[in-house]
Amino acid sequence: MADSQFPKLVDIMARLRAPDGCPWDRQQTFDSLKPYLLEETYEVLDAIAQRNWEELTGELGDLMLQIVFFSQMASEQGHFTIEDVIEHIHTKMVRRHPHVFGDAKAATASDVVRNWEALKAEEKKQRLAERGTSPEPQASLLSGVPDKIPSLIEAYQISSRVSHAGFDWPSFQDLLDKLQEEIAELQAEIAQKPDKPKDSEAHSRIESEVGDLLFTAVNVARFLRVEPESALRRTNQKFRRRFQWIEQELKKSGKSPREATLEEMDALWNQAKETENSND
Repeated sequence: MADSQFPKLVDIMARLRAPDGCPWDRQQTFDSLKPYLLEETYEVLDAIAQRNWEELTGELGDLMLQIVFFSQMASEQGHFTIEDVIEHIHTKMVRRHPHVFGDAKAATASDVVRNWEALKAEEKKQRLAERGTSPEPQASLLSGVPDKIPSLIEAYQISSRVSHAGFDWPSFQDLLDKLQEEIAELQAEIAQKPDKPKDSEAHSRIESEVGDLLFTAVNVARFLRVEPESALRRTNQKFRRRFQWIEQELKKSGKSPREATLEEMDALWNQAKETENSND
């Protein structure tokens, strides 16, 4: 089915971009499509979080369309085609999995990641050599981490990269101690903050400590093999669900959250939590 349907999608995109195609599709550029690519990606993540398989089917299709769209524009400009994209990832996946398609050994997922990073670094050297460019004598391990991605994901990738080089906490308990240390440092900065509400220097120090705390929390997630973006998204959804339940219960008594006391909302929150736990 995939072999017969995918070429149809490619043909549809080419038709939409044709001189007599769709005016909207024809006027799009690589830059104009970037927001749609991000939007479709987050909609895929949302469908996964909800375990909505029907919705996920459609969202994955929308994301695939973006790939075909970008590839069609590149083809029109003579850069590459969708076939080149597929061939590139096919070759990469075979090359990066020598433990599956070759004789290399990888007993654990950690072994696979280390091999992947080593192969990736070697490929970069080869590309530079083909271009006649000398590699940087001390290229950073972090040079491959994009700085345009969400900060939570960037922190996760940064900490993962350096951990593979041995720069990591010796144990999980050491990391938990570091988390407590960051909390204490934040509390100390808050305690020293002057009464002036517009003291930008004090606020900057607090912001820095909050950032350190978040970065350490991301490392806690990494140690536990939890993807922090997914974990936070799940918690956001849980909070939405419980707070909306509070709103519904307050509405029955003719109240809104602004009209209720904190004690009332706390009691309802606990009820919402108990109801969810009993349904699990």
